[in-house]
Amino acid sequence: MNTPAWNPAIEFMEREALERLQLASLRKTVAWALKTPFYRQRLAEVGLTRSEDIISLRDVRNMPYTTKEDLREAYPEGLLAVDRELVVRLHTSSGTTGAPTVIYHTQGDIDSWTELVARCVVATGATRRDVFQNMTGYGLFTGGLGLHYGAEQVGMLVIPASSGNSSRQVRLMQDFRTTVVHATPSYLLHLQAVLVDEDIDPTDLALQKAFIGAEPHSEETRRRIESLFDIKAYNSYGLSEMNGPGVAFECLHQTGLHLWEDAYILEIIDPQTLQPLAEEEPGEVVLTTLQRQATPLLRYRTRDLSHLAGGYCPCGRVHRRLARLQGRSDDLLIINGVNVFPSQIESTLMKVPGVGTNYLIQIEKRGSLDRLLVKTEVDASLFASHPRTLDKLRERISELLRSAILVKPAVELHQPRSLPMSEGKARRVVDLRPAF
Repeated sequence: MNTPAWNPAIEFMEREALERLQLASLRKTVAWALKTPFYRQRLAEVGLTRSEDIISLRDVRNMPYTTKEDLREAYPEGLLAVDRELVVRLHTSSGTTGAPTVIYHTQGDIDSWTELVARCVVATGATRRDVFQNMTGYGLFTGGLGLHYGAEQVGMLVIPASSGNSSRQVRLMQDFRTTVVHATPSYLLHLQAVLVDEDIDPTDLALQKAFIGAEPHSEETRRRIESLFDIKAYNSYGLSEMNGPGVAFECLHQTGLHLWEDAYILEIIDPQTLQPLAEEEPGEVVLTTLQRQATPLLRYRTRDLSHLAGGYCPCGRVHRRLARLQGRSDDLLIINGVNVFPSQIESTLMKVPGVGTNYLIQIEKRGSLDRLLVKTEVDASLFASHPRTLDKLRERISELLRSAILVKPAVELHQPRSLPMSEGKARRVVDLRPAF
């Protein structure tokens, strides 16, 4: 088989064998979970006190869901399944929106995570001959260390640039002939603007691939990145509760995100009724860890919205694929009774010629009604044209958005680089409505 793969025995395993492996791993995971105060109580409530009671994979549906709120309540050690002496690393959330959460790792957990990321890297066609520049944050954020370890495992030359300092990023890319980068989509679009400012043609770089993730983005944004840099951009999916990056990744064919089912049990549920959904029906992603010993999680509600990609991938992998993430259930904006996802707005903006790569969505209350305001940067040349040109563009964007989201927003056009720009995860929505 010519398809690049890091672990062919697992990646191309027959479906029946993969499900047998999942069942054996689920029993081990339940045994680990029963060592934690949190899960001992939760599982006892549904009559599950022994891992041997797990007969089939469908038994996972009899287990209670785990939520972010559960992790916060269990902080700091309520979900620790091993002695502290066996823990070699932890990652925590910032706690800026509530109590923090913590995920512990044994050395075996780190090794398993690294192997999953190595699979992702190689699936895109990257090899040990590549130079990998990691443009995401290190430390308690999992994105930096997760990709770093996986890329090193593959044998790539790794540049741990971390986030920010765009001029230095460009210099590193030039000096060391970087061929692969890892960054958020919004930062790559920002970096392209920096290249323009410094009079550097992106195609003069050695760059061939980008691994993008950590924030919802549209297919149009991905294609714009590919066009601006003349590269291939591969979507990735991960979350700190499931280690971080390495949960699912696109392969060379970009037909969806291959989710490593020997490491995770995947369910798609209705976020309102919590009932399982049929194949290819959109809903909330629910994941159960199968390889992590220090902090096993059963049926974790990610709040991420997606569905299973249909058909087969030409690469031949049997692991099921997630379609592009639509956003999070808690990202849903309800504007005058209409459900709107920020990704719908982004997708529309990125299709309009002359519209830049940075935008901001603002919602406020005007009397009893919500007012949606979309601020977007546009090409500088437009501001030198006749005022009616800007008026027509503003009205066109407003009408296109009305068709896409069924709400007609006010639109503001801004000069390039005038809207706030984050070098980490982009903050796209400002909701100024009073909380009730």
